[in-house]
Amino acid sequence: MDNTQKWIAFSTIVRREIHRFMRIWPQTLVPPIITIVLYFVIFGRLIGSRIGEMAELPYIQFVAPGLIMMSVITNSYSNVVSSFYGSKFQRNIEELLVSPTPNWIILLGYVCGGMARGLGVGAMVTLLSLYFADFSLHSLPITIGIVLMTSLMFSLAGLINAIFAGSFDDISIIPTFVLTPLIYLGGVFYSIDLLGEFWGTVSLINPILYMVNAFRYGMVGITDIDVTYSFAMVGLFSVVMFGLALRLLETGSRLRS
Repeated sequence: MDNTQKWIAFSTIVRREIHRFMRIWPQTLVPPIITIVLYFVIFGRLIGSRIGEMAELPYIQFVAPGLIMMSVITNSYSNVVSSFYGSKFQRNIEELLVSPTPNWIILLGYVCGGMARGLGVGAMVTLLSLYFADFSLHSLPITIGIVLMTSLMFSLAGLINAIFAGSFDDISIIPTFVLTPLIYLGGVFYSIDLLGEFWGTVSLINPILYMVNAFRYGMVGITDIDVTYSFAMVGLFSVVMFGLALRLLETGSRLRS
């Protein structure tokens, strides 16, 4: 394939993915926004007013960046895992794999589709958060950089989950038993300084901790983790997942009957 054909293949996959979640927007866009608004009301307004401050910030302002990042993570992940597994279940992915389209084009197409949904929901949640909390953006490059890398990483994770999934039940195991605990233990609702030395050290193995803290630094200027280290960790995870996903596509592992 020449470059023009590669671009056509890539843009076609991306447009299909965007059209897919936009066509059923009451199921893909509205529920996560309602969920995050409830988080803002309960944890921000009701509980936050009793907690007072966290890391010298009003509690609602402290949790808002984490809630925005949570919406980006869950929507980037869920879009790719459901879409790719659906194609796998219907045998559509086999036709794509035997076509002249390079595997890396297929990978990037699905990942960019997941990023489009994750970033779109994240942008809407950010606008809604302005009703609940006041922000003076601390660093725009850090904010944009970490949210793009996070969306990329979890789109890749969703694709890997879809490849290994053997049934529709399997695509819900990771979000329920792995992703949700990591989010809640990733510093969204608290500073790891509250955990003490031992549990604070244990928390460092959680990749979401680095994403949330880097995004919080970009939004409000405070962090529990060095921002350079956060970018390095997220970048490392993304490179490893990209290599793994591409390898799985090339071998056709669990994809071809």
